Amino acid sequence: MGSLMLGCVTNFFTYETTKSVVVKSWSVGIINRLVQLLIIIYFVGWVFIHEKAYQVTDTGIESSVMTKVKGFGYHNDRVMDVADYVFPQQGADIFCIMTKLIVTENQFQGKCEEFGEKFSCTTDKDCHKHFGNILANGVITGVCIQPSNNTKNGQCEIEGWCPAENDDQAKIRPMIDVNNFTIFIKNSIRFPLFNVTRGNFPTTMTATEIRSCTYHPETHPFCPIFRVGDVLNYTGQNVDALASQGGEIGINIEWKCNLDLDIDYCVPKYSFTRLDAPFAKNAISKGYNFRFAKYFKTENGTDFRTLHKAFAIRFDVMVTGNGTVLCDIILLNFLKGAEQYKAKKFEEVSEAQIEASLAQSPGSQLSLKPCIKSSYDSGAISLATSY
Repeated sequence: MGSLMLGCVTNFFTYETTKSVVVKSWSVGIINRLVQLLIIIYFVGWVFIHEKAYQVTDTGIESSVMTKVKGFGYHNDRVMDVADYVFPQQGADIFCIMTKLIVTENQFQGKCEEFGEKFSCTTDKDCHKHFGNILANGVITGVCIQPSNNTKNGQCEIEGWCPAENDDQAKIRPMIDVNNFTIFIKNSIRFPLFNVTRGNFPTTMTATEIRSCTYHPETHPFCPIFRVGDVLNYTGQNVDALASQGGEIGINIEWKCNLDLDIDYCVPKYSFTRLDAPFAKNAISKGYNFRFAKYFKTENGTDFRTLHKAFAIRFDVMVTGNGTVLCDIILLNFLKGAEQYKAKKFEEVSEAQIEASLAQSPGSQLSLKPCIKSSYDSGAISLATSY
């Protein structure tokens, strides 16, 4: 038993080293070098060139978007300008251009008959099934209002703004002139990690050039003015298809910048899509519309309003992108502006700051030795600690 234990101890306290065997074989050698070559090609071709693993990426892009629409159109024999058909008017990155409007004028608070075949009735009992219906234009009272003549059924009574909205669209033609409206987009972005800012059109463009150009992916790729009809065509749509029921269009501004190159190569790329495409053939939730009202008072102080149901094309301006530069070891030491980048990446602490901090917190269990080492090749600070 003792000899067994002694053998185990002896075997434990040993040292092993690898032994290399050189095989002088053409076939094995060629396979070995081919495998090594494939590994090198993978790292150089895929990891470094394609994936750019040698670069630092900033995906936390900061962005600001301002929009402005211009154009005139006819709707219900009226000339419509920007104040009539753009919502909201602040020029945000999400806005709507109205294409059709249903107006219900002079609505007062009271009781009246609901509109629509769904709310037809012959007795009060027929209206009780609609109690709590949120799709009505008011609160269902349960009363069936009989017509003055008996040629048709009655209508359920509602309490709310009267008369009820009649959203029959058969006689209302959409505003096709929206096709020639223009959208001005002003987009500024910043890569905070590298403190690089850019705008979506060159600073060399004059006011005359901007006013006279229209965006085209090949001839005018940096023009900030977009014709609505062109934007719809880029998504495979047209005004005739969207004006009646409305829709949602996305304008994506992509900033994919290799900041190792000249900053002038950091430019936007535009793409367009119909965001509500999955619902285009849905009879329940098709298109886009919303309601708003304008309120007034009579001479005796009674409130009344004009209700608007607007069908519109909604535009969402979305900004995406990233900026890349060479890895830190080069960025911190060899590139122009290395000191500025180093100052942003690392926080430097002086001995006076440490002593002041200790003086403010004398009860702290963490003490810092006076010997503070600074790594000049990276800008990092090394702090020695004791407990």
